[in-house]
Amino acid sequence: MVAEQSGRARSATIFDVARLAGVSHQTVSRVINDLPNVRPATRVKIEEAIRQLGYTPSPAARAMVTRRSRIIGVITIGAADYGPSSTTLHVNEAAQEARYSVLMVSILSATNVRVREAIESLLRQNVEAIVIISTHRSILDTAYQLEIGVPLITVDPSAPPGRDSVSIDQFSGARGAVRHLIELGHHEIGHIAGPSDSPDALERVRGWRSELAEHSLVARDPAIGDWTALSGYHIGLSIPDHALTTAYFVSNDQMALGLIHALIERGSRVPEDISVVGFDDIPEAEHFQPPLTTVRQDFEALGHLIMNRVLKTLTNTDFTSENPIVAPLITRSSTAQLKSLTRFKARTA
Repeated sequence: MVAEQSGRARSATIFDVARLAGVSHQTVSRVINDLPNVRPATRVKIEEAIRQLGYTPSPAARAMVTRRSRIIGVITIGAADYGPSSTTLHVNEAAQEARYSVLMVSILSATNVRVREAIESLLRQNVEAIVIISTHRSILDTAYQLEIGVPLITVDPSAPPGRDSVSIDQFSGARGAVRHLIELGHHEIGHIAGPSDSPDALERVRGWRSELAEHSLVARDPAIGDWTALSGYHIGLSIPDHALTTAYFVSNDQMALGLIHALIERGSRVPEDISVVGFDDIPEAEHFQPPLTTVRQDFEALGHLIMNRVLKTLTNTDFTSENPIVAPLITRSSTAQLKSLTRFKARTA
């Protein structure tokens, strides 16, 4: 029997069979290819669903088991920010070096439904593995719950145990930034964090708190930005005039740029009155005024590490010894030795 949709016949797919039988599509693939490890009762349900839908396996459906397409799918979620865009570029480069093709799906609005649709679309095109580059904790958690039948590799510094994930060491990078400020004599160190749904932002908050605690310093509630320079600017304008904070660790360079703009507009000097450290080391960071002290993320190394994980997963190679990529501090002119406790000054009319 052929499925009917809006009066027109539509060929059934492996996903239709899976839904009707109440199983995953990879289990359907095992039955189609007469592979073991399928319970007899499950096999009967799938065979009945195939007969009921009149499903005819395609060559692509059969190849989903052999995984020899040499194609990987990459899903990017959110705006084209510097970090995710650079990572994606280098994943493509590393895939080409390994003689793999890449199918890209870009999702602007991060919803669980859109991610499921993107994964299903890539599976229909016989990808060998799927990479998700997302700054949203909720999206990653949803992806982890899906049984998709091919390796899933994520960029996630706090991935659950047993997941195929790689990352840059956000936690240690943040600690290094705060340690630098403490060594300069700063004891009141504020933080402008990224969105609360971002794994990277949460790890940077954790690193900031940890380093302050290591030196018995108080971690006051961080301000929350949205990665944009405008959010850093608005946060900078909203800081109370009586604040004693003498340094800020900011969760990315764009927000640091906005903060510096606001501080200067309010009459404070950077770094003479307030020191500022960013995160990422975007190409423009050394051309800020003043040039920005920041934590450098090696997105080229991350892209190649993602592809290495893909290849190791496909070949069942052990990767237990892999460590996150180190994120070093790059010292420039936006930080300085604390000479005196300086309060914010309201801009005079």
